[in-house]
Amino acid sequence: MTSLGTKSILKISSSSSRNFSPSSNSLTKLGFLNLKEYDEVGFDRIVLKSKNFGVTKAIEESKTTFVNLKDSGLNEAKDCFPCNGNNHLAVSSVGKSTNIVWHECSIGKQDREKLLQQKGCVIWITGLSGSGKSTLACALSRGLHFRGNLTYILDGDNVRHGLNRDLSFKAEDRAENIRRIEETAMHVTLLPEGNFIEVFMDATLQLCEARDSKGLYKLARAGKIKGFTGIDDPYEPPSNCEIVLQAKDGNCSSPADMAKQVILYLEDNGFLQA
Repeated sequence: MTSLGTKSILKISSSSSRNFSPSSNSLTKLGFLNLKEYDEVGFDRIVLKSKNFGVTKAIEESKTTFVNLKDSGLNEAKDCFPCNGNNHLAVSSVGKSTNIVWHECSIGKQDREKLLQQKGCVIWITGLSGSGKSTLACALSRGLHFRGNLTYILDGDNVRHGLNRDLSFKAEDRAENIRRIEETAMHVTLLPEGNFIEVFMDATLQLCEARDSKGLYKLARAGKIKGFTGIDDPYEPPSNCEIVLQAKDGNCSSPADMAKQVILYLEDNGFLQA
């Protein structure tokens, strides 16, 4: 978890990295030349060489423009690129990114779910620093793994070791931290409406500060950390989350028991079967 109470998620993934052998017809349809060669130990291997990549040009003043596929040499790319129905390629500008094209793949969410026999979703765990978000995520991932379900954790602190290492803990950077994690999760799970599950770790500030496993509350109280959630920056609990795990009278359920509550929710709502 991030030390300032930012959210972290566990994904039930609907993607797979299993090996497959593409057919000649499918490769040709996607615009690749299928050339068979042999590797150093004598096994057949497929060499893919593109025959469809061309240069596209967008009108700079437009948010979305269309490029004629025939003029750009992309006549066989209908299954690869989104078009407007008239054999024109949609080229967009999003934020600071210009001349970009959303690339659709013939293998989609339902195909991955059928392969894995489970549905893709995002489990977003939120709460104060020290409330047990990372502990629950790992216990939940372990429980689902033993059941044969594929998961992956995007932990707030872990993500800041790589993808978000350029971000500070200022308000705007914390918002960007969450945005990047959300985008990563949605791209992997192809998240549809209704497959976002928010879990609130409802532990009091007093309990979290008493734990203080990272020593961050002590530093915040001493003024050495500014903008620390719960101390000098407010934490806004979710108002309409799917699951609330509450510590009663200072006593918390075990990580395994809390994970079971989430798994029960997933079972009841059909996420653990395709």
